[in-house]
Amino acid sequence: MKNNINILLWISILLISTGINAQNTQATINSTLNGTVIDQVTNQPIPGVNIQIKGTTHSAVTDLDGKFYFQTGQKFPYILIVSYIGYVTAEITANTDFVQISLKEDRKELDELVIIGYGSTTKKDYTGAAETVSSTALKATQRTLESSLQGSVAGVNVTQTSGQPGAGLSIRIRGGSSIQGGNEPLYVVDGFPLYNSDFTAGVLSGTPTNPLSSINPADIESITVLKDASSTAIYGSRGANGVVIITTKKGSASAMTVNYDFTIGQQEVRNKVDVLDAKGFARLRNAALYDTNPALGPNQYLTDAQIAALGKGVDWQEEAFQKGLVQNHQLSVSGGNNQTKYAVSGNYYNQEGIIKNTGFERLSGRVNLTSKISSKARFGLNLTIAETKSKVAPAGLITSLLSMPPTATIYESDGSYTLRNPFENIFANPIATLNERKNEAITDRILGTIYGEYDILKNLVFKVSFGTDLIFNKEKSYLPSSIYEGLITNGEGRIGTADSRTWLNENTLTYSKVFAEKHSLNVLAGYTQQNSTREFVTAGSQQFVNDVTYYYSLQSGNVALMPTSGESTWALNSYLSRVNYNYDSKYFLTASLRADGSSRFGKNNKWGYFPSFAAAWQISNEDFFAPVKDVINSLKIRTSYGATGNQEIGEYQSLATLSSVKYLFGDQIYTGFTPTRISNDDLGWELTNQFDAGVDVGFFNDKLNLTVDVYRKTTKDLLLAVQIPYTTGFTSSLQNFGTVQNQGIELGINTALGNTAFSWTSNFNISFNSNKIIALGNDAEFYTFGNYILRKGESLGTFYGAVTDGILQTADIATKGVFTGNATPKAGDRLYKDINGDGAFTTAADRTSIGDAQPDFIFGFTNNFTYRGFELSALINGSVGNKILNGNAQALELYNGQQNASTSALDAWTPTNPSTTTPRAKLDPAPVFSNRFVEDGSFVRIKNITFSYNLPKKISEKLLLTSVKFRVVGENLFTFTKYTGFDPEVTNGTTISPGTDTGIYPASKTISGGLTVTF
Repeated sequence: MKNNINILLWISILLISTGINAQNTQATINSTLNGTVIDQVTNQPIPGVNIQIKGTTHSAVTDLDGKFYFQTGQKFPYILIVSYIGYVTAEITANTDFVQISLKEDRKELDELVIIGYGSTTKKDYTGAAETVSSTALKATQRTLESSLQGSVAGVNVTQTSGQPGAGLSIRIRGGSSIQGGNEPLYVVDGFPLYNSDFTAGVLSGTPTNPLSSINPADIESITVLKDASSTAIYGSRGANGVVIITTKKGSASAMTVNYDFTIGQQEVRNKVDVLDAKGFARLRNAALYDTNPALGPNQYLTDAQIAALGKGVDWQEEAFQKGLVQNHQLSVSGGNNQTKYAVSGNYYNQEGIIKNTGFERLSGRVNLTSKISSKARFGLNLTIAETKSKVAPAGLITSLLSMPPTATIYESDGSYTLRNPFENIFANPIATLNERKNEAITDRILGTIYGEYDILKNLVFKVSFGTDLIFNKEKSYLPSSIYEGLITNGEGRIGTADSRTWLNENTLTYSKVFAEKHSLNVLAGYTQQNSTREFVTAGSQQFVNDVTYYYSLQSGNVALMPTSGESTWALNSYLSRVNYNYDSKYFLTASLRADGSSRFGKNNKWGYFPSFAAAWQISNEDFFAPVKDVINSLKIRTSYGATGNQEIGEYQSLATLSSVKYLFGDQIYTGFTPTRISNDDLGWELTNQFDAGVDVGFFNDKLNLTVDVYRKTTKDLLLAVQIPYTTGFTSSLQNFGTVQNQGIELGINTALGNTAFSWTSNFNISFNSNKIIALGNDAEFYTFGNYILRKGESLGTFYGAVTDGILQTADIATKGVFTGNATPKAGDRLYKDINGDGAFTTAADRTSIGDAQPDFIFGFTNNFTYRGFELSALINGSVGNKILNGNAQALELYNGQQNASTSALDAWTPTNPSTTTPRAKLDPAPVFSNRFVEDGSFVRIKNITFSYNLPKKISEKLLLTSVKFRVVGENLFTFTKYTGFDPEVTNGTTISPGTDTGIYPASKTISGGLTVTF
């Protein structure tokens, strides 16, 4: 009997898949109808679409070519109801025997699927705080995947650490919590968890290449950001900073589709810093020299006639910056059948930097394969192979460009390079450095997972997966003898390699069952293990006969540099479990527990346990809610609480370590070892407890959706290097001390309006986060780190310095001179406030908190318009309330005449210009960090504008193509800010000292055009 039923089922499925409807054979056939269903944008056929004649039971399903067929007793005209998952249901009137139907993609329905840890769910059934990046944001960038998060997800603050091509971004999800541990989120790429830390051999000078830049953004199908503890606790010891889950594009059960995408554009520096030209600098230097020795007269550097003949001099920024070419080529092939689905892609991306001789290249390939081996077994493969090449701007280059006097020349009269600043401050000729220094990196990466699934029972699935992440990095540096940096060593070559080998094994059991039609249960249990090993080797030499061989022949150097090498490894073993239950799609409960054992912690604290709990109530599914469903069609409230950890402290921090040193005894050099770290067997996890409460509301059949979350996350047992007694032989030890708290509100509003011809979708999000230090180690009230302070009750990233109080005037020298900090005060000196009230100003005693780098709120606003074949999308993002330490301005406002200065020097104090804001020029100023250099970093930016046009299908077919799409893209076109530096969206990336802008590669703006062709 059972076999007969199975046979009948398969016959039914076969009939449906070929588009034949089981109709009443006795009915009169009054009409026949052939039709095709295609995607409105791509014009590609859509298989599996359901078509029903309105008012009847007659229906059909499109085949692999998107075609369907009716024989019906209905007479023309009649209405067809056309529906398919991911598309807006349409009603089409059939008047003749053929109809072509274009379906519009329903982004909301597609976004309903939420990819979570070790599984997926629908947004309406989800109890946690997670957000999926919109398709508009995903398509807006071709650089790195993190760029798509900027302004598109509530609670996610994305800041550029460098404009260097291939450089990384700093990402904070609901604020930073750790002081000395990692604060970046965990990334999970097709199930493989990885932490995006800098990976370098230590040979290069400048910003390392971002490891995630090896992943091609065009390969990404979806990005989901997990924010609350209920979402992230399944990742336990690595979930405290949030989790970014990335899935790449897979094949589908359809005919083979070939897609080629090409983009070419030009980028240039977004903004330049205003500095003095040659005439202005000459006058400044004259003033500084005169201030030091008035007896020699006012024109000790150049006479007025010589200054008048100078012109503008060398514009060092103009000499270094360029308009860089950006191009991207993407070729993908996808398709499959009911048994096997595939997606294969290749990518070439080349970005010339806005600074000469800098740039980034990526060559990558991806293969994704899924196969149904039998009715119970399935197999999958996700594999990426990529190579990136970077030409890196050396550290200090931007500082040199800004500081080099415009009266200096690039070349001497004999054609050789001017080696350095000709005045007292020593820094190299930046153009010579750019032209002649070699500073390059090549990174190869293989990231892949393979998995198998087997249905042990009808509702019980066993999944086992293996993954590997292999990174091979090579760095090459050469300083020729023709530039200042290589002059003393007569040329210096260095080569370094760094390799990382990570493997992963995950084993999970998933049980899913619906009881009595109302009770839905999903249970997950698993065991995972991950191991990673890193190695590095460096070698180098100096004193080359010539610069011909660069770093390719280190043996040609007469002096060998000390080689270095090292290896480190870590391992993580984990047990995980999760239970999801819902009753009648009204009441939802989720509970999870993960236990992690990490090699990074002390022997007494290897294991950590991370539980979470969440509940939700879909109020709109209650009977009493029916009267208001026409207005509020969906209403859900939810709450969660849980614990997550942070293990990103590096390897061997709990162990006593030794380092080799060289000793000289007599005329012989011997090698010995010295202790460098004291052991701490109790070193454990940073633990983050987070509470979240949220509400999701849908209005007018989900045309307007509102999401609000409030949260508080408290991180305790901070990993801090605290002071210990000197009798131990050490000054500090890494211990678990201190507490940091983040709390805030997130608001998201989504709209979807329009009809089949025109549509407008929008996404607005705004996030408020308050960051506060609750406690520090050893009951300390504060710690200072350079220009920053960690103090109880204040935020991480608080600036610590003096407060300016005007300019000392001639008549006030006797009364106010003690507030300049100078032993011999002079009119024109800057005045500072006496913070401690002792009647005088000193740099050490009169510092205070002068702002912090934490924004009051961040926001993003995305709009997407479509009209027939036209599409327009725009992304606006911004940050309000954060401060930036403008280190470039601090250097440019020394007014010492030894280096170039800001144009503010034109208003410097003189006896004839008694400025109240700008101090005098002087040859040897004592730099004082003050609130003068802490600027408002608030900004509003038009991040991306994309205008596209889809060629009509008739024209595409004449070209023997399925679809053709043209587009024009503008990135970072307009930024509204009061910040005087290169760009306000900047940070050096550390938690202790965020918001620092000193010598960072500037941001760029880009205009590009593109073409997408589908075969």
